[in-house]
Amino acid sequence: MKYLFILNDPPYGTERSYNGLRLARELLKDAAAGNEAKVFLIGDAASCAKGGQKVPPGYYSIEGLLQGVTARGGEVGVCGTCMDARGLEDAELAKGCKRGSMAGLADWTAWADKALVF
Repeated sequence: MKYLFILNDPPYGTERSYNGLRLARELLKDAAAGNEAKVFLIGDAASCAKGGQKVPPGYYSIEGLLQGVTARGGEVGVCGTCMDARGLEDAELAKGCKRGSMAGLADWTAWADKALVF
């Protein structure tokens, strides 16, 4: 099955982006299941893609979760307009994250069997 995750919340302060990424990563764990996943970060979730995050010991890392998704073959797109609004440059994106657009999100939505919004 093909899943699209659309995340709206910031990386920390709520757990919606955290839980969306955990689910995406879990769906990609079993390669035999044939699941595919794409994650699109929009609004405050664009900040999830900031590379070099430093979190206290024992606290979850959104950057680590994103890399867990991409390491399993998932794709991560970040709304370019939302990046610009937050002063986030392409060179600052975490490994595996790419600048995206609404046209790209529309394509991913048409591609997906299921879209989940967090």
